[in-house]
Amino acid sequence: MAQINLENFKRFEKERNTVHNKVAATYSVFEMHGEKYFQIDSYGNSDREIPGKISQSFQMDKKTAEYLVNLITKEFNLKQR
Repeated sequence: MAQINLENFKRFEKERNTVHNKVAATYSVFEMHGEKYFQIDSYGNSDREIPGKISQSFQMDKKTAEYLVNLITKEFNLKQR
């Protein structure tokens, strides 16, 4: 499981990029120590050795969620509501 650290989160220009296959994913919301968290779990390809096992998890608190919403809005030139 990984929680995004905004202190060293920056754009990185890669020389080669690929579009990944779509995989199943879920999200959950929970509170711990009085703070709310949003978690995304991905499950990888259906032909995995253990189907349905979580492949990756990313957690974010409110500060990180606000940062990512603003960043995605900017990068995709989305209209803010």
